[in-house]
Amino acid sequence: MKTGPRSNGVRGPRGGALRGEEKTHRFIYYSDTGWAVGAEESDFEGWAFPFPGVTVIEDFVTREEEAEMVQLMDREPWKPSQSGRRKQGHRGASPLTSGHAGLVLVTVTVMVGVRIEEGFLKATRCRSFPQQPSPFADYGPKVNFRKQKLKTAGFRGLPSFSREVVRRMGLYPILEDFRPVEQCNLDYCPERGSAIDPHLDDAWLWGERLVSLNLLSPTVLSMSREAPGSLLLCLAPSGFPEALVEGVMAPSRSVLCQEVEVAVPLPCRSLLVLTGAARHQWKHAIHRRHIQARRVCATFRELSAEFCPGGKQQELGQELLQISLSFQGRPM
Repeated sequence: MKTGPRSNGVRGPRGGALRGEEKTHRFIYYSDTGWAVGAEESDFEGWAFPFPGVTVIEDFVTREEEAEMVQLMDREPWKPSQSGRRKQGHRGASPLTSGHAGLVLVTVTVMVGVRIEEGFLKATRCRSFPQQPSPFADYGPKVNFRKQKLKTAGFRGLPSFSREVVRRMGLYPILEDFRPVEQCNLDYCPERGSAIDPHLDDAWLWGERLVSLNLLSPTVLSMSREAPGSLLLCLAPSGFPEALVEGVMAPSRSVLCQEVEVAVPLPCRSLLVLTGAARHQWKHAIHRRHIQARRVCATFRELSAEFCPGGKQQELGQELLQISLSFQGRPM
C-alpha cells in the first residue's frame, strides 16, 4: 500500500492486480472456525484446510463512530495513490522504494449492482472506467525501505481521532500489547477502479501484526501464496462450517499452493488482524470486483523486533513510539 514517490514497504508482482482479477476464489475463510472451506460449485467444494493467522473482529466501531472518523479523515487532503485509491499523509522518500507493481492509466471493468453470496461480491452488471490514482492519507515516519533508512522529521504521531481506536484494540487478547507507529488511510471507489495488488508488507520495519479497520462498505480480502508446495485438504463434514472443528476428517487430498486463493469477507466496521503465516507467507489483495461502493480503510502497523527493547535500533524505536502515541499527527 504505497505510492509512487513514497512507500510503506509492501512487495507485490508487477502487474499483479490484473492477473489477480483473472483468478476465481476457491476457498472462503470462516472466522468463527479458522478454516478455509471450498466455495460452492468450485473444484474444491466440500474440502477444507485450517487457515491460521487471520482474525476478524466484527462491529469494532459503531455506525456513529464510523461516520465521525470518515468525516474527520475527509477534512484532511487526500493524495492520489495507486490502482484508483486515495491516501493521506507521508511515507518513504524515494520513488525507488515502491513495493507495489508499476501502474499505468488503463481502462478497467468495474462491477456495479453487487450482491454478497458466500463471502463474495457478485456483480449483476458492469461499466468501464479509466483507472485513476487513488486517494490516501499516511501518518508515520519517512522511510526508504530499499536502503533501510528512516527519518522522524515532520512525524507528529497518529491522528487524535485514533486514540480511542488504539485503546480499544488493547481490550482484545490478540492486541493487548499492540502499539502502532504508523497509520495509513486509503480511500477506495469503484468509479476509480480502486484495487490493491497482491503483496507482502515489509518485515524490516513493520512487526508481527498488521491491523486494518474496514469502513463504509464490506469487501473481500483475497489471499494467495506463490511458494512451492502443496496444501493438505480435509473432507469437511456435513453441516460445515459449524461442524468443522469437531467433525473434520483426516487429510486425504492435496492442492498446489499456487492454485489456492482464500477469500476473507470483511464486514463493514470490522477489524482485521493478520499474523504468522497470513502476515509473512500469504499475499493479500483487494480486487476491483470487490469494491462495490466507497470504502475507507485505516491500516495500523507496529515495529519489528529490531526496533523493540533488545533490538539494535531500540532507541529509535522508543522515539517513534513516543511520537506516534502522542496522537498529534497531521498528514503531510
